[in-house]
Amino acid sequence: MASATASAAHPLVSPSILLPQNPNFHPQCPNFLSTTHPRRLPAFPSLSLHSRPPPRPAATASAFADVEDDVTGEDSDASAAPTKPKTGKAALLLKRDRTRSKRFLEIQKLRENKKEYDITTAVSLMKQAANTKFVESAEAHFRLNIDPKYNDQQLRATVNLPKGTGQTVKVAVLTQGGVDLINTWLFTGERFDEAKNAGADIVGGEDLIQQIKGGFMDFDKLIASPDMMPKVASLGKILGPRGLMPNPKAGTVTTDIPQAIGEFKKGKVEYRVDKTGIVHLPFGKMSFSDEDLIVNLFAAIRSIETNKPTGAKGVYWKSAHICSSMGPSIRLNIKEMLDYKPPMAV
Repeated sequence: MASATASAAHPLVSPSILLPQNPNFHPQCPNFLSTTHPRRLPAFPSLSLHSRPPPRPAATASAFADVEDDVTGEDSDASAAPTKPKTGKAALLLKRDRTRSKRFLEIQKLRENKKEYDITTAVSLMKQAANTKFVESAEAHFRLNIDPKYNDQQLRATVNLPKGTGQTVKVAVLTQGGVDLINTWLFTGERFDEAKNAGADIVGGEDLIQQIKGGFMDFDKLIASPDMMPKVASLGKILGPRGLMPNPKAGTVTTDIPQAIGEFKKGKVEYRVDKTGIVHLPFGKMSFSDEDLIVNLFAAIRSIETNKPTGAKGVYWKSAHICSSMGPSIRLNIKEMLDYKPPMAV
């Protein structure tokens, strides 16, 4: 009954707390609760969310202090132990925190920062900056005022560099052995021989498709005839990320396979705008003469101007830079670049 009375007076206190837990309690002792002495119930303080707990007894406080000392000692020992070095891929440094090599800092002095040069001077400075132990490539980077996420502002095309790329291109061809061309049958294997005679390094049909699925990638360009495209579609996940998927815009899907092979062997280059609106295009080697590099660069500029997307509005050319593979970029003067007349007919 006492518990019921206490619970009614103090609804936040559980009745089990009011019952005696010590078997040796005495009913006359005011420190314990008894069901026979309801008038001797101690007065409970009002409970509040902001009330502080009562102070611990001395013995209890010392016991808790010993436990805390033990835990603190374990933590201090653990913190004193040497930590394992973190492994994994390091984050790229910010541009302001990167350190350049002594060679790069020296060749960077050849040109003035943010100064715009004409094509002739820029090509000359680019060749002076190429002083590595290998033959570097010549690269052009054009920032255009287009957004490729819109269909009418996409740019993907090819350009025939008159002086070539300076690289050996390995061409693979996917075609059928027999096909009806104007009611004239070519026997199985005759189209393969035609591609081989045109300079193809690898020629095949369904057997080559199976090899590519197995991991064979020993080629730089893959040319396919239109009748093979339904079967080539299964290679999209393999060839797409590598930029090797045949595409009519790239000139790698064609009925005139010998002509396509000859163009890529001589220096035909595919280019496309990336998601930031920049076209990256190689146009030769540092072993080329200044005149040959200028001719190739002018051909690339003219091709990008000719293939201007219909959705491009306002200023088309935002900036243009050229550089060697390991050298600093050299900014071109846009107006002079567009008005430039090549030293020879391209």
